[in-house]
Amino acid sequence: MNTKKCLQLLMLVGFLWVQFLQAEIKLPAIVSSNMVLQRDTDVTLWGWADPFEDISIEASWLHESINILADKEGNWKVKVMTTNSKEAQIIKIFSRTSNILLKNILFGEVWLCSGQSNMQQPLSGYNGQPTFGALHAVANANNPNLRLFTVHRKGAKLPLNNIDSYDGWEEASSINVMEFSAVAYFFGEQLQKILDVPVGLIHTSWGGSKVEAWISKEYMNTYQTVDLDSVDINKQTNHIPTALFNAMINPLIPYTIKGTLWYQGESNRDKPSEYKERFPAMVKDWRSRWNIGDFPFYYVQIAPFLYGDNNAFEVSNNSAYIRETQLKCVDLIPNSGIAITMDIGEANCIHPAKKKEVANRLLFIALHKSYGYKTIDFSGPIYNSMIAHEGGLMLQFQNAEKGLYTFTNLTGFEIAGEDKVFYPADAKIINGNRVFVTSGHVKTPVAVRYAWRNWVKGSLFDTNLLPASSFRTDDWNDAKHVE
Repeated sequence: MNTKKCLQLLMLVGFLWVQFLQAEIKLPAIVSSNMVLQRDTDVTLWGWADPFEDISIEASWLHESINILADKEGNWKVKVMTTNSKEAQIIKIFSRTSNILLKNILFGEVWLCSGQSNMQQPLSGYNGQPTFGALHAVANANNPNLRLFTVHRKGAKLPLNNIDSYDGWEEASSINVMEFSAVAYFFGEQLQKILDVPVGLIHTSWGGSKVEAWISKEYMNTYQTVDLDSVDINKQTNHIPTALFNAMINPLIPYTIKGTLWYQGESNRDKPSEYKERFPAMVKDWRSRWNIGDFPFYYVQIAPFLYGDNNAFEVSNNSAYIRETQLKCVDLIPNSGIAITMDIGEANCIHPAKKKEVANRLLFIALHKSYGYKTIDFSGPIYNSMIAHEGGLMLQFQNAEKGLYTFTNLTGFEIAGEDKVFYPADAKIINGNRVFVTSGHVKTPVAVRYAWRNWVKGSLFDTNLLPASSFRTDDWNDAKHVE
């Protein structure tokens, strides 16, 4: 090849190389038109460009543009202060090769909604498993101040920085809400009306997922060594430690959120002691990565369901133990709250149809704890203490200032003596705020259990009709139950 042709080839390669280097700015999927940015706070915008690229950002609510420089790897990130304005906003992002316009942006309340199939369940329900109130919700769904973002289900061996497939931020409408998370939608729709501000819902869940799948490798390595090199990421993805965190949580960080709603636990019900460690660890993991403090984390206790034998009382076979664990996690997770669902489970369906009731209870927690509605009750009765009384046991409760309530008669109570054998018991509300439990089979009782079965219908409430969780006054794992 002669010298002239060599020079031409080198010039062509050089030109193509320069063109390759001058790549356009890329934004994460979550940063797009129609998004809701958390109001009146510092939010993060980020993306990718050429190394050391000069980037200019103009926002309709700012008086001056923001000028930043991408780092040596092309990453860039900037904090921007939002306001309480209810007007739609725009953002323009410029560089040598890019001119990006993001439109129809709102400031409001942003909630991340995650978990397994009960969070994933859409308004349309599952086959043969309805969501009550869905048609009414769809008929009234058109709301430009409620925005939805769905993360498609995917696992990854390493943390991803973006979501491959997504529908983008959408205004809620009768067209798109039918396949959106019912719990998330019912929560957000009511929150938007009550606060009269825009609300953004980010839905990222996967049915049947274990909590380990939602925890980062760094945190999971505390409990077990995570090595996914030889793992088939496409088989039982929702059970693979860190896989869902990598693909469905990490790409959302550091999008600024108000808080998180979580509905999961069925897939971890056989190992409650592990869940007691790993669930709070997951929350701590997420909070450390978002780096916006202990943001609100409100979650749902799994509902009663007929898991196999309803007379099984081993720790691994009785879901009352995981419900107990979830209740205890409120004290282990700062700024958290639990929605109890003892009254709305279904014996033969693990996906209760009453998703609006679940959302209501999460809403009550958020209104009271996050938005200052202190007159809103958010917790049913919680067992507090016990004393022996006239051959029975008298139970006292927290969060029952105006008394206890039952629709008919109290059911589901059992009582035992020192022999650790529980018998069905009679229980009644005394003086409006205590429960007296007795059984002719137990002359000297020392322990009480309530709703300590896989399937049971809750019968104990406060006067705002918020149910009590299943509970036990003992710590025995070797007790026996007599029908």
